[in-house]
Amino acid sequence: MAVFSPSESPAITVKEIDLSGFVPNVQSTTGAIVGNFQWGPAEIATLVDTEATLAEKFGSPKATNAADFLSAAQFLRYSSAMFVVRGLTSVARNASSKDTVIDSDGPTPRATIKNRDDWDQNQSTLTSFGAWIAKWPGKLGNTIQVDLCTAAGFAVTGANAWKYKGEFDSAPGTSAYASARSGANDECHIVVIDAGGEITGTVGAVLERYAFVSMASDAKSADGTNNYAADVINNSSQYVWLANWSALKDGTNTSISDAGNPAADNTFGNPANHISEELEGGEDSAALTTTEVASGFDLFEDTNTIQVDFLIAPGMASSSNQQSVVNDLVGIAEIRKDCVVVTSPNSTAAVNNSDPVTTTVTTVGLFNSSSYLVVDNNYLKVYDKYNDQYVFIPAASTTAGVMAATDANAAPWFSPAGQRRGQYFGVTALAYSPTKAQRDVLYKAGVNPVANIPGQGILLFGDKTFLNRPSAFDRINVRRLFIVMERAIAAAARNVMFEFNDEFTRAEFTNIVEPFLREIQGRRGITDFKVVCDSTNNTSSVIDRNEFIANIFVKPARAINYVTLNFVAVRTGVDFEEVTGTV
Repeated sequence: MAVFSPSESPAITVKEIDLSGFVPNVQSTTGAIVGNFQWGPAEIATLVDTEATLAEKFGSPKATNAADFLSAAQFLRYSSAMFVVRGLTSVARNASSKDTVIDSDGPTPRATIKNRDDWDQNQSTLTSFGAWIAKWPGKLGNTIQVDLCTAAGFAVTGANAWKYKGEFDSAPGTSAYASARSGANDECHIVVIDAGGEITGTVGAVLERYAFVSMASDAKSADGTNNYAADVINNSSQYVWLANWSALKDGTNTSISDAGNPAADNTFGNPANHISEELEGGEDSAALTTTEVASGFDLFEDTNTIQVDFLIAPGMASSSNQQSVVNDLVGIAEIRKDCVVVTSPNSTAAVNNSDPVTTTVTTVGLFNSSSYLVVDNNYLKVYDKYNDQYVFIPAASTTAGVMAATDANAAPWFSPAGQRRGQYFGVTALAYSPTKAQRDVLYKAGVNPVANIPGQGILLFGDKTFLNRPSAFDRINVRRLFIVMERAIAAAARNVMFEFNDEFTRAEFTNIVEPFLREIQGRRGITDFKVVCDSTNNTSSVIDRNEFIANIFVKPARAINYVTLNFVAVRTGVDFEEVTGTV
């Protein structure tokens, strides 16, 4: 075959050549927070879109840990994308079946199952904690009760009838799968109950129902899916793990047999009637230290694993702890180069402090200088509807929310401050509202004041990054502009990977990038730009090193920070043209 011939004989060959590359649309409104929540998976990033989803996945807050929950909820007022990481200290425990984990010295500590991966890796070692284990660590698991009922139990009537018969259409019996293998009575019904009413607010509310699940470990439904009760529960339940079937035995049978094993006892009378198990021993996490917070944010180190735009620092009690957390997050952001850290000072610097400005300036002086860091000054008093109380939370999550809303409603390169875009919602009061003189001190220190401006409301009244040298990147809108441009153009640059570094490839890349930059220019993000991608920067030595270089020059638009209005009085009869250039 000839080198370039598509066929040995005359033929028509159809090929497609794709030159339709473009700079993709990128989103920049996703936040990330690490906090102390009373329920939900721990030490794993979970995406939530609303406050209702946050409460569903992580439980409504207790009075003692409401600040973290309400901080996340504040961000979700402005954006519908937030990664939440539940941090845990060593005291956190999952509730498990009552009186099943004891020794001569009293109750043995319960297990701590942090997330699904943790369960999968350690499932075989958890059988000693009883039949049922609460899905996640926390005292909320102590409100859970699980009832299992077989055909024999379902048939009981009168005073001893199973309380939850009305939740099911008919009695469990023998599945088609077991019947085909000479088995009998393998089915059961299972309900998960909010016995204490702490999850739903209603004592005895049924949380989950599992009908006609099988006690046979190899059981299949008619559609071929696994119907073994343990697998169904462990794959579907939001509240419990079924850790040990054998703990449910009542002595009727010596074992729970596989329906597919004809040599075994295939009559499933185990348990004989119904078994009700209450869970206990669950323990909440203690207040998070810098160690747990740093560990949670470590999940966001890899840009290829997870995309995030705002790393929201929690409010720590001491300035040294705030410094530790913030500087750790700045390190992550500067490695990623596609997100910003948003923080407030430590809580004692702003709340009930007689000189909050001086304390705040001292605190932020401990932070590393970075254009990837945004600092505000305040704490917000918000209403906690879950515990009927008012709570002070760091303004950082709302500041990040204001930036996310600016992205969605205008563009990332617009300043998020001021009356048009810097409004704070859902806030009852501020820890303090800085005066003009105090705002001057804060802004000089790189801190963006959050202030209650008469007639305008509570506003973000500054747009600085925490870069302590003069630069275009000392403003939030410029830093966010470059993050979006870099993320989008880097994605487009994947088109040139493994292509030849020649005039065709360089021209293709330039033709992809320039329309994108023209659009940003048309939307007021930049005033001018130039893309250099030719033989001047892709020299022979660059090509021989298998490299490709493009230089992208942009002039970012600058947000107004200072307004001067000159009112000039002139004499009657004076021509304005005579004095226009004199002031």
